[in-house]
Amino acid sequence: MFRDREWLSYELTDREEFESFRHEKYKAVEGKGFCFDQNELNKMVEEINKLIQKYRHLKGQGPVHIVNTESAAGSIRVGLERPKTVIGFPDSFSIGPLWRLDEKIGKTYRSEWLYENINSEQEDFVYENKFTNTLREIEDIEEDVPIYIWYGNNAGEQVGLHYFLYLLRDKNNPIYLLDTSKLYKNYDARGEEQRILHTSQIDPQNANLFFELKKETKPLSMTQLAQFHDEWKMLSQTKEVLRLWRNGEMIGVPEDYYDPLIIETIEKMHSEQETKDFIKAVIVIGEMLTHMDEIMDIYFLEFRIGHLIYSGVLELKGVPRSMRHYSVKLR
Repeated sequence: MFRDREWLSYELTDREEFESFRHEKYKAVEGKGFCFDQNELNKMVEEINKLIQKYRHLKGQGPVHIVNTESAAGSIRVGLERPKTVIGFPDSFSIGPLWRLDEKIGKTYRSEWLYENINSEQEDFVYENKFTNTLREIEDIEEDVPIYIWYGNNAGEQVGLHYFLYLLRDKNNPIYLLDTSKLYKNYDARGEEQRILHTSQIDPQNANLFFELKKETKPLSMTQLAQFHDEWKMLSQTKEVLRLWRNGEMIGVPEDYYDPLIIETIEKMHSEQETKDFIKAVIVIGEMLTHMDEIMDIYFLEFRIGHLIYSGVLELKGVPRSMRHYSVKLR
C-alpha cells in the first residue's frame, strides 16, 4: 500500500485472511522488500479487482450510459447531469478479431492479436485489466435502472452496440439507444453542416441536449433485442481484423486495405520535398487521416506501416518504439 509517499507491506498467510484484510488492524512488515514478475503482479491485480467487485455498492448511481471508447465516455460524463454512471469501453472494435469475443477463448485470442500487432504504448496487461473491469461494471448494473447505449455511424461503435446488448442479454433493464450521428444531423447545434461519425466528436454540452431529446423514446422491444443478439452471434464468428461501416452495413476488408493509401500518401509527401527524405511515421499517419472518410485507429495504420517496412516497401530510420520515434521513406 502507498501512503504518505512511502510503501507499506503486509504479509498475509491465506486467502481467507486476504478477503477480510483491513490494513488498520495489521502491523506493516519492516526491513523486507518484494519483487514480482509481470505475470504474478497481474494475477494479484486480478484478485484484488475481483474483491472490489464483490464488495462494491452501486445503489443510487442513476441511469447507466455505455459507450465505446474512453474519450467518448469523457464527453458524456462531463455533459450529463448527476446522478449517472458512465461506462466507457477501453477498446477499438473496428480492428482486431471478434471471434468468440463473448467467451474467454475469444478474449484471449483478441488480446494476443493486439499484443502481437498493435503498438499502443501500453502494457498488454493494462489493456486486459481494463477490458475485464469494464465487463465487471456492466455485469454489476443494478436491476431496473435505465441503460442508454450511445453509438455513431462507424464500425467500432456499431460493433460495440451489438456486443454491449449481447452482454446485457440476461438483464431486464429498459435499454435505450442514442444514435449520436443521427441526433446531430437532426439538430445541428452549430447552425452549420458538419458530419458527426463518432460519439467522441460531440461537445459535452451537446451530450446533455441529445439525452434530453432522446430519453422519452421507447426502450428496445424483445424482438429488437433478439435481432441484435442474432447479429452479434454472426459477428462473433468472423475472422477479419479490419471492419468498415459502409451505407449502413458492416463489411470486413483485408488487413492490407489501407496499404495503397499509405504508399500514395508517402509518394505525395516525397513529391513536395526538394530531396526524397525520411518522414516521421506520426506525420504520415496524420496526413492520411485528413484524406479518410472514417475515423481510423492510428495504431492499426502504424501496424500496416510496420508491415510495409518488413516487406521491403519502406525504408526505416530510427527505433520503432512509437510512431514518434522513427521515420520512413519509399525505397
